[in-house]
Amino acid sequence: MASLKEVKGRIGSVKGTLKITSAMKMVASAKLHKAQEVIEGMLPYEQQLSRIFTGFMSSGRMPDTPLINERPVKNIALVVCSSNNSLCGGFNANVIRMVNQWLQQHEDLGKDHIKIFAVGRKVAEAVRKAGYEVVGDYTHLADKPSYDEAAALAETLMQAFLQGEVDRVELIYHHFRSTASQTLEHAVFLPFVQPAVEETENENKEAEEEELADYIVEPSVPELLQQLLPSVLRTKIYTVVLDSSASEHAARTMAMQVATDNANDLIQDLTIMYNKSRQQVITNELLDIMGGSMS
Repeated sequence: MASLKEVKGRIGSVKGTLKITSAMKMVASAKLHKAQEVIEGMLPYEQQLSRIFTGFMSSGRMPDTPLINERPVKNIALVVCSSNNSLCGGFNANVIRMVNQWLQQHEDLGKDHIKIFAVGRKVAEAVRKAGYEVVGDYTHLADKPSYDEAAALAETLMQAFLQGEVDRVELIYHHFRSTASQTLEHAVFLPFVQPAVEETENENKEAEEEELADYIVEPSVPELLQQLLPSVLRTKIYTVVLDSSASEHAARTMAMQVATDNANDLIQDLTIMYNKSRQQVITNELLDIMGGSMS
C-alpha cells in the first residue's frame, strides 16, 4: 500500500488538475455560448436562401453558370475543418479518421490531383503526415471565424472550379446540434447541386410552391440565380466554419466536464485510501503501545 506521503501528494496533484480542467470548462462554455448565438443567427438565413434556391431549381429554372455543371473528376479539392488545439475529446480524431478514409478512396487520382484546404492546424498536420500538400493557410479561421476570410476561401474554390483546376469540391466538417451532439458531415460544395431542405411539420412542398409563386423576379429567374449563386456559396463556407467552431467549443466543454468529474471521483477514492492508510498506521501504533505496556 502506498505511504501516506505518496497518497497526499497524489491528492494534491489531482486537485491541481481539477482546477485546470474546471477553468478550461468555464472558458470553453463561455466561447460556446458566443459561438452558439452566432451560428443560430446565421443558420436561418442560410437555410432560407437555400430554400429559395431549391424552389426555383425544382421548377426547372436553372441558372446559366458553369458552377452547376458536372464533369469527369480528374482533379478534386477537399475543405476540412478541425481545431487548432487539442483537449476537445474525439473532435479532431473523428475528422482525421474521415479524411484518411477519403484519401484512401481517392488515392487512384494521385497526390498531384488532390488539393486539401485545411481550416485548423490539427487536420493540416495530419494531412502533411499522410504525404499530401495543404493549399493555403486557413488555420486562423478555426479560432476566429470571419465572413470576409471565409468568402475569400469560397472565391478561391469557385475560381479553381471555373478555371478547370478542380472538377469537384467537397467539405468535411462537424455540424453543431447541441452541446452534447455534433455530427460529422460530408457534403459536395461544387458543382452546386440542388440543396436538400428539411421539411418541418408546418411546411411541405405545396406550401413552398405557393410561397414561391408570389415572388416577382426581374429581369428573370435564371439571371437572378446566376448572380445570387456566388453569395449562396460564400454563405455556405462561412456557415460551415461557424458550425465547426461551435462544435469544437461544445466538444471541449463536454471533455473538460468529464475530466472534472473524473478528477472529483479520483480525489474521493484517494481520500478514502488516505484515511484507511492513516487509520491503519494509528491502529498499528496503538497495538505497539499496548504490546509494550503488557510486556
